[in-house]
Amino acid sequence: MMKILIYGAGPLGSLFAARLIEAEHDVSILARGRRLADLRDHGIILENAVTGEKEITPVNTVETLEPEDEYDLVMVVMRKNHAVDILSNLAANEKVPTFLFMMNDVAGPQPLVKALGVSRVMRGFPLPGGTRDDPVVKIVPANEQRPWELPIGEVDGTVTSRTREVAAVLGSMRGFTVDIRSDMDAWLKYHFAFLAPFAMALYAVDIDLERLGRTRDALVMGVRGIKESIRAMRSIGIPVTPGLMRVFEWLPEPLFVWLVRQFLKVESLRASLEGHPKAAPDEMQFLTDELLKLLHNNGAYTPTLDWLYRFYDPNALRIPDGSRKIPLKWSGLLIPGLLMLLLILVKKGKK
Repeated sequence: MMKILIYGAGPLGSLFAARLIEAEHDVSILARGRRLADLRDHGIILENAVTGEKEITPVNTVETLEPEDEYDLVMVVMRKNHAVDILSNLAANEKVPTFLFMMNDVAGPQPLVKALGVSRVMRGFPLPGGTRDDPVVKIVPANEQRPWELPIGEVDGTVTSRTREVAAVLGSMRGFTVDIRSDMDAWLKYHFAFLAPFAMALYAVDIDLERLGRTRDALVMGVRGIKESIRAMRSIGIPVTPGLMRVFEWLPEPLFVWLVRQFLKVESLRASLEGHPKAAPDEMQFLTDELLKLLHNNGAYTPTLDWLYRFYDPNALRIPDGSRKIPLKWSGLLIPGLLMLLLILVKKGKK
């Protein structure tokens, strides 16, 4: 059993706390204001985003992390722009051996390491996403056959006994497995490089998944932004990870747009796809600023990302509902089409 503090009581911090308590760890969750009162009055209330089924988990709450507090692990589960604001508070506590930052991050671990020391910092990414309607947290459920896989890793890419111990703790949560990575920094960079264009396309249609699905121009620009973002990351020397990102870069645009449209129809993902962009536009813009700074400072050309960036402005004119003015680029299908035709002709010639 490990003594754990969850620093952040949003949807994912609440989910992790409930699952770790279920796995019989000694868990406290740090919250303030109304969220603190709700947790004390009601416990953690999780609602299955598909079935509506609710579960309640009583939890110990704290309002602060004091310099003398002792925990085996502190999981920081919050927005990146909020996490950087609490680093001095975390650093005041010299008793905690491990701070695991579960969040989007493009700029890299340097601020975390500077504040806490490389030996105390681990990084990862939280899944699956959800929304909070106090006191209830709505969560995308795990599939029994395919649990959510949490990527985590050490700052220097090594795998130590500490890495395996933390992985075992996270893996004890129902519905989760753990992927220990030696390339966590690149993983986080590519993850947001993929996410940012999609999020900006979603802001372009007022965070409405149904409207995005029927507005081809928003889908096209989002897809072009994803391709451009991945290509730019690769061009500045960041190794592509995971390998699936290469597929997205070269996937023909019409097929990519079609696939995104099908993805948007998955009702169980609505809480995740809409929830965070709606709740945290400040973090999304903060991280996109990090992404563009990284790319521009290294000479990458990002006209599509620059064009999409305008939609962070709530007063910017949105893409009209159902707009189809931007033509699809069919050139990516030419070579696969010719190869398929050649294959058919070869097969006919052998008959």
